[in-house]
Formats: sequence, C-alpha cells, structure tokens
Amino acid sequence: MPQSQISLPLTRDQAYALVDAIMERDDLALSASARAETDDTWVFEAICDARPDVDALNALARHVLGGSLDFAVERIDPGIDWVAKSLEGLKPVAAGGFYIYGSHNRDRVPGGMTALLIDAAQAFGTGHHQTTTGCLEAIERVLKRKKPRAMLDVGTGTGVLAIALAKRTRLPVVATDIDPVATATARANARRNQVGNRVFCVTAPGLANLEITRNGPYDLVVANILAGPLKTLAPAIGHIARPGATVILSGILHHQAARIVAAYRQADIVLERRIRRGEWSTLMLRRAMAPKRGAGI
Repeated sequence: MPQSQISLPLTRDQAYALVDAIMERDDLALSASARAETDDTWVFEAICDARPDVDALNALARHVLGGSLDFAVERIDPGIDWVAKSLEGLKPVAAGGFYIYGSHNRDRVPGGMTALLIDAAQAFGTGHHQTTTGCLEAIERVLKRKKPRAMLDVGTGTGVLAIALAKRTRLPVVATDIDPVATATARANARRNQVGNRVFCVTAPGLANLEITRNGPYDLVVANILAGPLKTLAPAIGHIARPGATVILSGILHHQAARIVAAYRQADIVLERRIRRGEWSTLMLRRAMAPKRGAGI
C-alpha cells in the first residue's frame, strides 16, 4: 500500500494543470488526482510508495503555476486498506445493461441484466466511477453491432470490464495490469463471477509481453487508466489492434480528450463517438482499415 499522501487546496484549473504535469513525469512516481471540495475550492492529491520528493514537486509547481506551494504530506497507515474502507456499503450501479453490486447487495440483483459481483479491493474499478460506467456503456454499444473474437482489457484493476466482456460474449478476454495486486484481484473476481476460465490475467508493463501479443491482433481493446499512460500506449495499441477493431479509452478528463484523440490518430485509430459522464470522457475509436484517416472531436 502507498505510504504517503500529498495534498494542497487549489482552484479547479490549477489542480488539473498540476495533475497533467505530474502525469508527464515518471520520475516523480506519483499517482495524482483532483477533486472538488466546494464549488470554488479543489484539492490536488497524490500518493506514492515512499517519502515524496517535495523539492522536485515544488519546482514543478513553480514552473506550472508560477509560485512556490506549501504541500501537506501525511503518512498512510499500511495496516489499513483505505480503498476497501472508503468503498464499504456502496450502492449497486447499473450501466450499459450491466449491474455491478457488492456482496452486501447479493439479494437485490434484478433480472434482465448482466450481473457483476465486485467488492471493494486494493485495485481500481468497482463500477462506481464515471470512467467505468462510461466504458460499460461503450461496451454495450459495441456488442449490439458486432461480436469481437479477441478482446483485451488494459489496466484491468479489479477486472470489472474484462469480466463484463467475458460474461456477455462467453469468449476469452486477456486482462493486463502493471500491478500484481490488481491482476490477483481480477483473477479472484473472475472466479467469483464464474468466468475464471475465460479471463486470462497478465501482469506486465506495456503490451510487449508474449502472453499479450500471441493472443492478438485484437478486435476490441479497452483501456480505462489515465491520460498520460493512454498517450504513451497509443503506438502499441495501434500495433496490437486489428484493422477495423474498436478501441475504448477512458480515464480522460474532458480537457484532455483532444490530446488523446490526436495521439491515437497518429496510430491510425480514429474517433467515432465520445461519451461524457461528469468531468470524464470515454472515447470510442476505430482502428483504420487504411492509414492516415482523420477524425475531429
């Protein structure tokens, strides 16, 4: 579990600008986010596995925001699963014909929907975040018009999207994550949802791993991570996606969407539809049959 949390009250634009800048700096080893405290006050937050380099962070903040900042640094108790604790008792979510629920709601599953049992865990993706519901809606749209044969879930987290695809299509799905805790969680959730024999979890950075490439090229690629890693992965996804394949991307704030669309256009993956939920965009794109097609946003 992360050991330190950094926080700072800022305006909305300042918080987003600092998050964007940190996502471009792998050397800082920070996972950053911005959230609303009130209508006028936002909070920049970041977590890391060790004592943060506050001097480097301040230097970046001065460059981005034009002034020195007073970051608050707190140690996180490693004995407490804060993710699970914060998510206890969450209500079920319905999106794209899927129904995501926890064990405490087991008796309330409605008929006529694809049910996914996902409890809080030390990995991202219980179905409650707007990026996940946007992806589920996009998956529903795709599956209404075609049935992909080879599917890949990049940054699987708890495995919710891979499990949704496996349950709806009854076909294998490759689920990857850089975090071994995530792939272990996804594997366990797949078994709990009776698709353990269809969801194949791979722990790997990027997409060059043999277990990933040998199952490609893929007809459907889903990646719900963050804008920075999505931009970096554009060439690899362009290489591993079959011509005509659908690519679903999320974890993208509205103001970041144009940058992501431009990066994927360079990989011959063009925008078809944009789903907006709250502050977040989910992009539905298609791998071009011929190179250098364009799309606007």
